[in-house]
Amino acid sequence: MPEAPEVQTVLSTLEDQIKDLRIEEVQIRYEKLIENESVSSFIEKISNQHFRQFHRYGKYLIFALDDYDWIVHLRMEGKFYLLTDLPKDKHIHAGFLLSDGRWLCYHDTRKFGRMKLYLKQEDFQSLPCFQKLGPDVLDPSLKADYLYQAFHHSNRSLKACLLDQSLVAGIGNIYADEICFACQLDPRSRSKRISKKDCVHLVYHMQRIIRGAMRYGGTTIRSYTSSLGVTGRFQLKLRVHDRKDEECTVCHTLIKKIIVAQRGTYLCPKCQKRK
Repeated sequence: MPEAPEVQTVLSTLEDQIKDLRIEEVQIRYEKLIENESVSSFIEKISNQHFRQFHRYGKYLIFALDDYDWIVHLRMEGKFYLLTDLPKDKHIHAGFLLSDGRWLCYHDTRKFGRMKLYLKQEDFQSLPCFQKLGPDVLDPSLKADYLYQAFHHSNRSLKACLLDQSLVAGIGNIYADEICFACQLDPRSRSKRISKKDCVHLVYHMQRIIRGAMRYGGTTIRSYTSSLGVTGRFQLKLRVHDRKDEECTVCHTLIKKIIVAQRGTYLCPKCQKRK
């Protein structure tokens, strides 16, 4: 699943390509794609709207139109393409004809992605779909004290808490592994044993790593690409994730792959301490 850096890459690329263009025609081929509106209502409302601003919250894309906030979650396999026509492809579930003649096409092999449309709000974070999310991973208000309070009473693993979008929004499997390695913490550590000092390091490294990944266009692993001509290069910077049986860059111990929080998890058994 695309995480915050990959979503930001898609969003920034689209902003460069479609900002201020108008939506002239809409075709929805998979009705369940639209979550909080009927398809006919969605088409009526979004038609003739312009793309004005582009935001990200966690793993969500927010397109601020003239009168509406269009929210998109790509889930596992969702991608956007800009094409000169709308192809007859069973995996393209929506097409938006833009005022420059191109089609913004939504492609999703697993049909997990979803779209919502809301009347435009002064603060998009107040929208109903975001009420159960924690602060975005890059939100300046995200502090060590908040993280300590969120973790302190939980018996879950550190990795499970890092993946919990209701605590911090935007971190997924890849970056959780990298954050744990940077903090020298075993992802199996009980979160209630994470100290305030650990939380200072966690906030620092999660924001450092996420910002670094954004600079490199995210991580292209397995099926993810931005689909818009930008390929992430952060996989070249990964220290543990997807490096099973390779040497740790710090101590030269072999990287192990285990299962934590039902996810494939990579760690250095020597550098990362279990609490």
